[in-house]
Amino acid sequence: MAYPATAARAALAAAALACAGVLLAACGSSGGAAAPPTTVTATVTATPSASTAAPPATGTSVSPHTAGPPACATSGLSVKLGAGNGAAGSTFVPIVFTNTTGSSCSLFGYPGVSFVTGQGGSQIGSAAMRDPTEPARSIVVAAGGVAHATLRVVQADNFPAAGCQPTAVSTLKIFPPGQTTALYLAFSSRTCASTSPSDQVLYIQTMGSGAGS
Repeated sequence: MAYPATAARAALAAAALACAGVLLAACGSSGGAAAPPTTVTATVTATPSASTAAPPATGTSVSPHTAGPPACATSGLSVKLGAGNGAAGSTFVPIVFTNTTGSSCSLFGYPGVSFVTGQGGSQIGSAAMRDPTEPARSIVVAAGGVAHATLRVVQADNFPAAGCQPTAVSTLKIFPPGQTTALYLAFSSRTCASTSPSDQVLYIQTMGSGAGS
């Protein structure tokens, strides 16, 4: 009978079909075209470094970095009044700083100046407003040398008495530039006890070389 041969041929055909299926599957997994890569876009926000970040707001002047002598400390300075003069209802008088140490130091910018009730006393009226007429610059003061800042004192009688509240004063409180310890100086005058901007009596210029005039 031919049945065994027929069965054998059917088995061989089935096996061939199975192998062909396996080969097609292998080709589809390894020999076919690869799927295109997925592109991922990332957005990065830069954080400013310490060198580019905006400086913090501040209410004090900062001396520019220089290779010169250090700032003059209050403890190494004495203060006096220079020769003053009057004009247009104001008195202009240099505040003269003397370096009492044995080495050079520097003064940059504006001193802080106000009238007070006495040494260590309370402030009277507004502190001196900065006069921007001259640009601030670093002044090197040799040992025993001097530098000055000119103070303008407007006559209190120039202001309406009701708002100004004219008051006799006898003491100036002076902070050297960049310092938090004050010096005191006798100075007899009249000022406005009012702190209104419309009653501003004191104006101070930036530091300059020498004793002024």
